[in-house]
Amino acid sequence: MRSSNPVFSRRGFSRDSGYAGFGGQPQAGGPAAATQTQGNPYAQGNPYATNPYAQQDVQHGAPQAPVSTGRMTMDDVVMRTATTLGTLLLTAALAWALLPVDDASIGKSYGIAIGAGLVAMVLGLVQSFKRKASPALIMTYAALEGVFLGVVSSVVDNRIADGAAMQAVLGTMAVFVGVLVAYKAGWIRVNRRFYGFVMAAAMGFLLLTAVNLLFMVFGGGDGLGFRSGGLGIVFGIVGILLGACFLALDFKQVEDGIAYGAPKEEAWLAAFGLTMTLVWIYLEFLRLIAILQGND
Repeated sequence: MRSSNPVFSRRGFSRDSGYAGFGGQPQAGGPAAATQTQGNPYAQGNPYATNPYAQQDVQHGAPQAPVSTGRMTMDDVVMRTATTLGTLLLTAALAWALLPVDDASIGKSYGIAIGAGLVAMVLGLVQSFKRKASPALIMTYAALEGVFLGVVSSVVDNRIADGAAMQAVLGTMAVFVGVLVAYKAGWIRVNRRFYGFVMAAAMGFLLLTAVNLLFMVFGGGDGLGFRSGGLGIVFGIVGILLGACFLALDFKQVEDGIAYGAPKEEAWLAAFGLTMTLVWIYLEFLRLIAILQGND
């Protein structure tokens, strides 16, 4: 079943579409219809499941990406991701510069940021459950998410921990590069077991976060303490590690999409997934740095 969480319910992260074929490859010699779907992570009800390479014998190697202008390539993924992240960074910089967080203005700036964040969350949910990518929706999500991140980063950087935003950016970049190198070197094996473990851990993490938030709202203070003190540090590290695991899943999704000839439009979904994961990691780094360097 597809996860209902907007961060994790990527098209490729559901058993009925993306990772149902972990560890499997199309088998040669069987009926054409079966060959087109066995081991193909894009073959469950997708219009391009009958791509011509799904029928070739892959016992001597992985399927090769087609020579076709309609298929997704790594360049497509890189360009769409750069566009999405560039939009997010631009609006974050504008929000930082135009929405001050001094005592007189912080209330208004916070209100705008929370509103932008809520709308971005709704748009992320909508895209997560859509069968096709909507570039306009994804770009709007990125722009609004940037406004939210810009104000939050400014608050933490100017009022809690000086330099926290840059440290969080560097930490996010380091995790991205580290996971990419580990994935390409084969140190991280993304299979069905890995997927199940990550999803279970993520659901537990989100449940504890929700419970902690409820205690904060109704009980006041720091709730159960999952976001402050020593327990908050441990929780932040776990959050970063989970984000790193989801980066590995994102890389697997991109690799499979290219190998099985996903249509070019799927590059927008890859960019959307990578952006959401990087935002997750950045926020966990920002929170962790605020705890470690904050005055409270």
